Amino acid sequence: MRCAVLAVAMSCLCLFVSAQNDQDQDTRAVPKTSASAPPPELRVDINHASMDEMLKVPGMTRSWAGRIVRFRPYRAKTDLLEYGVVTSEVYIRIKDFVIAHREAQ
Repeated sequence: MRCAVLAVAMSCLCLFVSAQNDQDQDTRAVPKTSASAPPPELRVDINHASMDEMLKVPGMTRSWAGRIVRFRPYRAKTDLLEYGVVTSEVYIRIKDFVIAHREAQ
C-alpha cells in the first residue's frame, strides 16, 4: 500500500514539474519571450501595425511582414508559428518585439 501511495505522489510531482517547465513554451517548445524583451507598450502590434511599422521589427523582412498582415487577426503572437504564418527561425528573431492586441469587445 505504501508503494502505491508513493508511486502516485511521485507521478503527481513529475506532472507538476513538467507543467511548470512548459508554462512559457508554445506548442513547438519555443519560449514566448526572453527576459530582455522590451515592455509591451514598445512592441509592434501584429494585428494593427502597418507594413512600415512591421519592418521596424529587428529580423523582419518585407515578405514575412506581408504574410503577417495578410493572415490577421491573431489571438496571440504564437499564432504566427502555430498557423504556419512564419517559420520557427523567423519567430525566434521577432518574438521579443511583437505583441498581439485584440479589439475591445
